[in-house]
Amino acid sequence: MTLQQKKFYPWLVVGLLWIVALLNYMDRQMLSTMQHSIGQTIPLVDNAKYFGYLMAIFLWIYGFMSPISGAIADRLNRKWLIVGSLGVWSAVTSLMALCTDFTSIFCLRALMGVSEALYIPAALSLIADYFTGSSRSLAIGIHMTGLYMGQALGGFGATAAAAWSWQDTFHWFGIVGLIYAVVLVVLLRDKRNSQVVTEVPEIDDSEGGVTVTQTRKDQGKIPVLKGFAMIFSNIAFWVILFFFASSSLPGWSTKNWLPTLFAENLGLEPGVAGPAATISIAVASFIGVMIGGPISDRWVKRNLRGRVYTSAIGLTMMVPALIFIGLGHNAFTAVGAALFFGVGYGMFDTNTMPILCQFIPDKLRASAYGLINMSGVFAGALVTQILGAWAEGGNLGLGFALMSGILIIAVLLQLIVLKPKTDNMQ
Repeated sequence: MTLQQKKFYPWLVVGLLWIVALLNYMDRQMLSTMQHSIGQTIPLVDNAKYFGYLMAIFLWIYGFMSPISGAIADRLNRKWLIVGSLGVWSAVTSLMALCTDFTSIFCLRALMGVSEALYIPAALSLIADYFTGSSRSLAIGIHMTGLYMGQALGGFGATAAAAWSWQDTFHWFGIVGLIYAVVLVVLLRDKRNSQVVTEVPEIDDSEGGVTVTQTRKDQGKIPVLKGFAMIFSNIAFWVILFFFASSSLPGWSTKNWLPTLFAENLGLEPGVAGPAATISIAVASFIGVMIGGPISDRWVKRNLRGRVYTSAIGLTMMVPALIFIGLGHNAFTAVGAALFFGVGYGMFDTNTMPILCQFIPDKLRASAYGLINMSGVFAGALVTQILGAWAEGGNLGLGFALMSGILIIAVLLQLIVLKPKTDNMQ
């Protein structure tokens, strides 16, 4: 029996990719935390205007590359796509240690946007193919916690730079990624569903009654343009796109502006406000994943809308949390709301790909996720800029509170439109 045939292997895949997800976010986050250290060698990096260019180029390229990356992942071996993506961004991270001018670090940052965009659609579609049964939400959610952990650990880039140097920090973290890429070459395997006939549960009534019918799976690859046409003609995809982009607004806002908001509203020192914001969200999101994943996986056995309902509960929890985060001036209220937000976000986040699997065929899932990932990145870039203007006017907290209105619309659309007939569209 090969390693891939072992019962535990799907969970080994999750574990292997969890570390990749951690490196994915950690490598991209370190630059922001080491701005001033790098600025001592490359003065333009310490200039707010040019540093904005440096951060924006990653987001724009990452966003534009996401649908292309998804289309590639639907057609090529995902193992080698993941290994190549990790290898390139790790090499880029290591090469940043050699930069002595703004142009070189700018170009490397752009290349990192290309390489990191190749990872998420391939990884999530691979996990979805390994988990076609009752553990899909939990498996994908556990993988997503690697992103949360990478974001949190990336915040210690400044600490590492102070202990060694920013050059050594980039160099050695890049080397770690390159070594781990070799581990993936040995242990990671791709999986394409190849059954000719699969069981597809269909819903009988609004109360969740389920019958089982048989359907045949198409074996051929779908041309790129036809694939995107099929995705865009699916009304459920547009609803998923909307609620993902809607959740990305507060998601990116908490990453980029919550430390500032805590410092202003709660009168905290930056050194305290930063950890209070990032750690509370990361820990709570992990808890949300561990709650939302099992609930969704069990609920869908009784009602095919179980994943939709679990996701909607998570989004609904984020609504009052954003109001109290934005308008609260008491540490207990604000941090408590951040924890509540994180739990809701985790419950939502762990179910996005599983819901997509209910409406999009397996041959197009990476392409579809690439599109919604692009929408999330662009929504994040937009809201970051808007909140920056609001922060200058002293209305940053109000901006957080107003985002709750968009989430209400997203929840209503989700509940009204999304009525899956299967948990695994073929």
